Amino acid sequence: MSVDRKLMRNGNGWALSINSTILGFLDVDPEVNMVKYVIENDKLIITKSDKKIEKNAQ
Repeated sequence: MSVDRKLMRNGNGWALSINSTILGFLDVDPEVNMVKYVIENDKLIITKSDKKIEKNAQ
């Protein structure tokens, strides 16, 4: 699968929006799961992280 996406300005950097279809393929719930990214051979590889998002107690 290949998808071309535009980067968006985010403060002093740039952000990549990941749509729900791609999140579904990765089995990522953005409210619970973190993602891990690695750069290998000039490629950005995004995978589901083993780490979870910590909820702050209020």
